[in-house]
Amino acid sequence: MKKLLTITVASIAVIACTAQKQPESEKTQAQQLFERLDTLRQKGIMFGHQDDPFYGLTWDYQPDSSDVRNVCGDWPAVMGFELGGIEMGDEKNLDSVPFTKMREEIIKHYQRGGIITISWHPRNPVTTIEGGGLAGQKFPKGTAWDVSDTTVVKNILEGGTKYELFQTWMQRLSEFLASLKTDDGQKVPIIFRPWHENTGSWFWWGEKLCSAEEYKALWNMLQDKLNADGFDNLLWAYSPGMALDLTAEKYLERYPGDDRISLVGIDGYQWVSRADFMTQLDANLTMLTKFAEDHGKIAALTECGLKNLTEPDWWTTALMAVLDKHQISYFLVWRNASHEWFGPSPSKPDAPYFKEMYAKENTLFLNEIK
Repeated sequence: MKKLLTITVASIAVIACTAQKQPESEKTQAQQLFERLDTLRQKGIMFGHQDDPFYGLTWDYQPDSSDVRNVCGDWPAVMGFELGGIEMGDEKNLDSVPFTKMREEIIKHYQRGGIITISWHPRNPVTTIEGGGLAGQKFPKGTAWDVSDTTVVKNILEGGTKYELFQTWMQRLSEFLASLKTDDGQKVPIIFRPWHENTGSWFWWGEKLCSAEEYKALWNMLQDKLNADGFDNLLWAYSPGMALDLTAEKYLERYPGDDRISLVGIDGYQWVSRADFMTQLDANLTMLTKFAEDHGKIAALTECGLKNLTEPDWWTTALMAVLDKHQISYFLVWRNASHEWFGPSPSKPDAPYFKEMYAKENTLFLNEIK
């Protein structure tokens, strides 16, 4: 059994002071989740994995299976799920995961004591065809990656040609989120992370596809809609992509505002050399954790990974060598699919290094956060 780091006296005092200001029974689920994340980050960094219970390198939809669990004997503390396709009324998301199965696994992980984070890559409302199924198809036409039209955001804001269509899409999203309840009617608290990697230009909401004002209006439109629908269980997360020029000033350009954001993150993959990745990640997290401290937010590495783990010791000598220097809430690696993977697998040479990372005092998995 791994030992956990003790919470500092100062941290306990801050939490106790916060609890005195507002009775627990009066706090929303989002507030309770924020405080839980704040407490847990004093102990260590939670490990997260996208699509963890659905499939792995050698299996699909086997009950209670997980590549992570099959390697280290424990579930990820954080699980990521993707809602792209829900806006069309599709039965499966853009990675061919049935939404009924997704709902089931979200509720199961919550009931285990785990933490849920959800992203949404809606199709391009200007170029897609209503009713045309795209689940599992990775071509750009009509998808979130279709950047062939630079007026998408402008056209879905009030007064735009696709405004009414997008209102329908947001309603379908709302209806699915409303279904994420336990049998006794308890809502599942969720870290909700829409419109991410917006400082790049590979999604239709990216930097070169809309102005900063349009991006913020897009964010506000979705958030105001879901707030009006009563979702006090959503903890809103803002996460641009890692970049050489990601200063605090750059981060603020499209930042929706402290009144709208609770968790600040970056998405950072190793698409460059190990040395360059480590240098860039360290610089970005130094900025991010300082930003979080200055703005009263929680910081996280909301997506990361090395495709196909081509460097088996990456977990310990690259990723954790950087993360050990920063107090963040969690890091989430992308999914394990048969054609590409970012998490561990028992059959791959990175598995021993993943176990070594798991054994560290400051890495938290499900058993240590329950």
